Amino acid sequence: MIQYMPLFRACSSSRSVAQLHAHLVINGLRKDPLASTKLIESYSQMGSLETSRLVFDTFPNPDSFMWGVIIKCHVWNSCYQEAISLYHSMLCQLSKTNSFIYPSVLRAISAIGDLGIGGKVHGRILKCGFESDPFVETALLSMYGELGWTDYARKLFDEMSEKDIVSWSSIISSYVRNGQTKEGLEIFGDLVREGVEIDSVALLSAVEACGELGVWRLGKSVHGYILTKGIPSDGSLTNSLVAMYGKCGDTCSAELIFHTAVDKSTYTWTAMISCYNQNGCYHEALALFVKMHESDVECNEVTLMAVLCSCARLGWLEEGKSIHGFIFRNALDCGDDLLGSALVDLYANCGKLSDCHKVFGSSQDRHIVSWNMLISGYVQEGFSEKALTLFVDMVRKGILPDSYTLASVLSASGYIGFSEFGCQIHSHVIKTGFSTEFVQNSLIDMYSKCGLVDYALMIFKDTQERSVVTWNSMMCGLTQNGLSREAIGLFDEIYSNLSKMDEVTFLAAIQACSTIGWLEKGKWVHHKLIIFGVRHDMYIDTALTDMYAKCGDLWMARRVFDTMLERSIISWSAMIGGYGVHGQIDNAISLFHEMVKSGVKPNDIIITNILSACSHAGYLDEGKYFFNLMIYLSIEPKPEHFACLVDLLSRAGDIDKAYEVITSMPFPADVSIWGALINGCRIHKRMDIIKMIQQRLENMQTDDTGYYTLLSNIYAEGGEWKECRMVRSKMRSLGLRKVDGYSMIEVEKRIPV
Repeated sequence: MIQYMPLFRACSSSRSVAQLHAHLVINGLRKDPLASTKLIESYSQMGSLETSRLVFDTFPNPDSFMWGVIIKCHVWNSCYQEAISLYHSMLCQLSKTNSFIYPSVLRAISAIGDLGIGGKVHGRILKCGFESDPFVETALLSMYGELGWTDYARKLFDEMSEKDIVSWSSIISSYVRNGQTKEGLEIFGDLVREGVEIDSVALLSAVEACGELGVWRLGKSVHGYILTKGIPSDGSLTNSLVAMYGKCGDTCSAELIFHTAVDKSTYTWTAMISCYNQNGCYHEALALFVKMHESDVECNEVTLMAVLCSCARLGWLEEGKSIHGFIFRNALDCGDDLLGSALVDLYANCGKLSDCHKVFGSSQDRHIVSWNMLISGYVQEGFSEKALTLFVDMVRKGILPDSYTLASVLSASGYIGFSEFGCQIHSHVIKTGFSTEFVQNSLIDMYSKCGLVDYALMIFKDTQERSVVTWNSMMCGLTQNGLSREAIGLFDEIYSNLSKMDEVTFLAAIQACSTIGWLEKGKWVHHKLIIFGVRHDMYIDTALTDMYAKCGDLWMARRVFDTMLERSIISWSAMIGGYGVHGQIDNAISLFHEMVKSGVKPNDIIITNILSACSHAGYLDEGKYFFNLMIYLSIEPKPEHFACLVDLLSRAGDIDKAYEVITSMPFPADVSIWGALINGCRIHKRMDIIKMIQQRLENMQTDDTGYYTLLSNIYAEGGEWKECRMVRSKMRSLGLRKVDGYSMIEVEKRIPV
């Protein structure tokens, strides 16, 4: 049989193997164990596993070596369940086995993920005394690692008498694959200290771990080791280095590796596109995809998912549709977990919820990611009720929500003040123990938006490890509920504990100071913002402008405003409103014209601010001009605009014209508009107008105590005591009482309680 070995090695097709098989049968070697074993192996290598199985089944009394070969052949062809069935059949027919069989069996067990069978096979290995075989040891190590039992894998590793590079690579890979990247890197450090020659497999795991942990310096050292030792950087290692630098935020190094790579595979291009996405370089990602297409490199589903992500983040709907068309033309499955979710994300981010729903509806097997994208899309577009309905539908279909789903649903509940639904989600979180930091912060935000700030504080206090997002959520929640002083107290606590702060932390503190008019504290926060080196952006500068303006320091407000590199319509509104509130109407009007010249189109809020300023300053002609300007700007007048105009006319003494404006409005006047007219009547002693509209006033239903107080005072000033008592009586019947006025002052740079 020895003479036929070169012939087996020379076989290059199943046909040549069949010819050799026939030759062996003719020469009476069909029942030779070695010949049959080689035939089984050769047929399997040529893709004819069925013929291999036929040769094996027709051989009388195969030995353990032949059993090992047929099991190995099934593993080669990914027939893992059949390989395990053959192993069980072998145990029934043979009393003794050899160690050669077990690495293949353990590989099959890893593939099907059955730890129960793995434990039994491990017991058989111990019983047969094969536990010291280096190949069996490494296979056991790999099996436990791939099944997620890293403690078992580590125990086996520590008990190995001789550890080669394969076993080192296996244990490192096990930890990294199971998310224990820190432990994996620690073992890699032990490997380096042991002086064992490191192979590309161990380096691949180390690079991946550095990327997951974002440890750029260590990743750079591993890369340096690869270059120093001259280790061939195969495709997988190159791709991992690109991905590692991308996750560490070093796009320059990633680009250098990408451009110097000799053979760029689809995975290399995809890794670089993903690197750009992770670092917010979406334009560069799309430009690279175009180059990839021009280089005739085929893209895969992961590539297209990354490109759709770029389009979604940029809001490039047309480009995203082009990619969708490419997917359709190439008969790729849009219902696939990756592509389906990416398409849903694209249309949701571009505000095309109808298209988003079409893609979602066409998917046969909807993954949780697709549900999350659609629910989040509805929340972002303000359709919170639809988001909650979709969530209920998802749960009814038996799909369990994850932390992202719960956070989106809690946001939806907060936006519409649906605290009952939010409480149910909270109960679900407690029952399932699904209380991640992401969900905790969403619960704080939801309860705050629903006005249940005590519940939000309870969750905040029970949170053991508070991230900067947790502190920010609680500060914003307190400010939203009128507890600005408490929000500033939280900021002081963060500052005194030297906890991490970001732009949002300072933004929340500035807004809290603005709400209660605490100028000195606002200046202090501004000072700390500069010391901490927090990057100024449009939102912080706008908040500072608003804070200084509301606190009366218009010079400082204008200084911050003038130094802004970029201004939004809100920035202009804050400064114009600040001038208006403090009676500097000329400066407000001048700034308004400056805004128009800069190309910024006024909105309804800007017009409200400037109309209010004109009203308080008595600028009648200017007020009429700005009200009429709304028609030219195609701004539909709202109740607040009519209230300002009526107030302006009433204060100027043109009561009849003010009443005419009210009666010609396209919608019924609310209490604020009638209140503006009544106040003008009081100023100019026009009781006749009040008498004329008395019936309408009696039918007004409102909980605005200022309106009733004003009306009763007018009757009292005119000696109409009966009407005055009737108004006061109506207030009592509605359970209303006059709200006491108050002023806030600073005493020794503090606002007293």
